[in-house]
Amino acid sequence: MNQQGARNVQSDGGLVSRPDRMTVLAFLGDPATEQVLRDGLSELVANGMEIRRGTVRTAIAAMAKMQTPEVLIVDIAGEDQPLHALGELSDVVEPGVRVLVIGDNDDVDFYRHITRGMGVMEYLFKPITREAVARHFAPLITRKTVGQDATRGGRVIAVMGARGGVGATTIAGNLAWLLGVMAKRHTVFVESDIHMGSGALLLGAKTGPGLRMALETPDRIDPLFVERAAQPVAERLQVLASEEKLTDPLNYASGAARRLIEALRVRYNFIVLDAPFLPMPCNRELIEFAHHRVIIMDPSLASVRDTLRLLSLPNGPWQPQSPTIVLNRQGRPGGLTRKQIEEALKVKIDIVIPDIPKQLNESASFGEPAIATRGPFRQAIIDLSREIGFVAAREDAVIESTAQLASVGGIFKMLGFSKG
Repeated sequence: MNQQGARNVQSDGGLVSRPDRMTVLAFLGDPATEQVLRDGLSELVANGMEIRRGTVRTAIAAMAKMQTPEVLIVDIAGEDQPLHALGELSDVVEPGVRVLVIGDNDDVDFYRHITRGMGVMEYLFKPITREAVARHFAPLITRKTVGQDATRGGRVIAVMGARGGVGATTIAGNLAWLLGVMAKRHTVFVESDIHMGSGALLLGAKTGPGLRMALETPDRIDPLFVERAAQPVAERLQVLASEEKLTDPLNYASGAARRLIEALRVRYNFIVLDAPFLPMPCNRELIEFAHHRVIIMDPSLASVRDTLRLLSLPNGPWQPQSPTIVLNRQGRPGGLTRKQIEEALKVKIDIVIPDIPKQLNESASFGEPAIATRGPFRQAIIDLSREIGFVAAREDAVIESTAQLASVGGIFKMLGFSKG
């Protein structure tokens, strides 16, 4: 934990696992953080994980009386003297313990001080997400690192509908709008269905032959190709989509999807894929080489069945965490309840969007992103953005300051119409 302990961790990869020591012991100050940590780590910890309610002071008292676990997670939120407390903790734990810290200080200098000067292996500030836990904590616990290919470049998010008509394209398009227009991150929305996809229509973007050319002739993919193929929606939001004749099948070249993703990651911070899991090599590769999968379902029995099938898919090489599950149209007449769905899936639903057909129908009709309107849909997309790895201070202020950009957009604006 101290500087000598940090050197020990770096030189031998941590203490040798012993059968008599706990793998992970956590002291957390609130139930929300506890739940996220359980969801993110429970399947990864071979010898079990114990979580106790308490602060770093609770951890100090406990560690003075018990054997040090292999990994110790402590919560320093609300601590008046966190550096002093972490120093006291280092005096009562074995030097090679892997200490992970959760707190409420988002200062970069604080992060550097505790990770470089005090031997803390990683630090996350609240509110934490499953994605952050899986990306930053899990490799230090399992000693299984994600390859450099996954960490260099933009993040790839695959949004999959459990079946057609559950709202996956609407959610993916609004997520891309949030990231690119409201949060001003360089973002590209990729519509994998080159024949019937409606993502470009939703965002008011033009389609072109670029996506099909990339998937059929990957040798042509380079930075210039990407710049020309993606169509602009806003300064930092582009769309890559085609609208091919229904009689013209895609002659997919094996490996083209991965090559396209690699090229896009050099240019964009976020790549949002509207990629249903169809029995096609193109879609399988797009989903496999995403960093995060998002499954959209509705409250129907058929959707539950297909979500179970999607959850059974093995994670790709860049995916350290399980998929995020979004229940759309909750409360729809005749639909299953959240409790019934969670009992059937044997997992918890991460994000719930209520049934709000009027708002979403108006959004589609007038070509405006639904996220422009304050309400449960906007909040759900904000929550989803945190799940997939978007972190920004004062997100609400950012969104409010840019919401007016969505006043009249989409297909109506593209065609020169107005709401009046």
